[in-house]
Amino acid sequence: MSPYKVMVDDNYHYMDDSERDELGVFSTAEEAIAACKRIVDEFLTTSYKPGMTAEELEKSYKGFGEDPFILVLGGIDKPVKFSAWNYAKDRSQTLAPKGNDEQG
Repeated sequence: MSPYKVMVDDNYHYMDDSERDELGVFSTAEEAIAACKRIVDEFLTTSYKPGMTAEELEKSYKGFGEDPFILVLGGIDKPVKFSAWNYAKDRSQTLAPKGNDEQG
């Protein structure tokens, strides 16, 4: 089984490789995915404000959040299917559901 490296881009500096960081190397795909989810969750939970819609929260993430992704080292295993943007969209719906009744 190949190790999995988690890299983190900065959505604010989209396509700027100089803003890319390495989070670490993980033994399993599951550990790497969990690390990626923690990064997205941390941004979303600290950025959420009462009354914010899911769309606003997702837009905030896409503009300013960190975008983790997974590289398979050694090239033996298949690429890991994880999209931080898709995960952020799903989590935004959980944290700030559509049709939020707090908006008046």
